Amino acid sequence: MKIHTFRLKPEQDLFDSIEEFVKEHNIQAGVILSAVGSFTHATLRLANKSTYNEYDGYFEIVSITGTVSIHGSHIHISISDGEGKTIGGHLVSGCKIYTTAEIVIAEFEDVVYKRELYENDSGYEELSVKQKV
Repeated sequence: MKIHTFRLKPEQDLFDSIEEFVKEHNIQAGVILSAVGSFTHATLRLANKSTYNEYDGYFEIVSITGTVSIHGSHIHISISDGEGKTIGGHLVSGCKIYTTAEIVIAEFEDVVYKRELYENDSGYEELSVKQKV
């Protein structure tokens, strides 16, 4: 296992920056271990919705989890506002960093994560784990 740590700056997009980092480092199977930081704008896809919700204001990242790969990532995030109200959902492009975001990713070097459609399943591309050859 290899650990990667990087920091984002104001106005960068969280999801796009994670995807860019994964591609630059050719991460084929990884997991987000930690992310702390803040937003001035958030875009989330909420449970069982096909559209995105937009939020403006100041938000803290209070939780993040997900799998990442050059073959597709699946990340969930929870954010809270200045009164502690928390909302969470699928992380998508559109979350703009306010002050910073500190990201830690663990890379698994013996497997490859891919996304595949499975018959009679969710209708979404789901995780497929393959051993590296």
